[in-house]
Amino acid sequence: MNIKLICIGKTDDRNLDELITVYSKRLGFYVNFEMDLIPDLKKTKNLTEEQQKEKEGQLILDRISPQDQLILLDEKGKEFTSVGFSQYLQKKMNSGIKTLVFVIGGPYGFSAEVYAKAQGKIGLSKMTFSHQMIRLFMVEQVYRAFTILRNEPYHHQ
Repeated sequence: MNIKLICIGKTDDRNLDELITVYSKRLGFYVNFEMDLIPDLKKTKNLTEEQQKEKEGQLILDRISPQDQLILLDEKGKEFTSVGFSQYLQKKMNSGIKTLVFVIGGPYGFSAEVYAKAQGKIGLSKMTFSHQMIRLFMVEQVYRAFTILRNEPYHHQ
């Protein structure tokens, strides 16, 4: 199985970017992992929130193929423990999915079209975090999930 993380906008914090790179490289030992960064939209001052979501949504949909399974990171999504998330990933791998795509949306969330295409939603916390930090949290949690599945000592209970 391949795992892809689609994100809107770049990470402008060098420290976060370095940590994301560290965990992305570690993930390479377990799974084919790819981050796909969609550049921030230009000239958004004249766009409504809905128009911005629509434009970002089209860019997201352009990056997925029909056989991909799309999972949105959404504040109303299902929350997991780290062990529960590892079990979730194991079920996805067992189901024969070729590519599992997680998406971190823009500042206003997702368009109706993206919600309609998604096969699930995951919430990382009831708290609000910056989109840049969520990238790091998500990559680290995917890495943690694989170490749990392999009974490696990274995760402690």
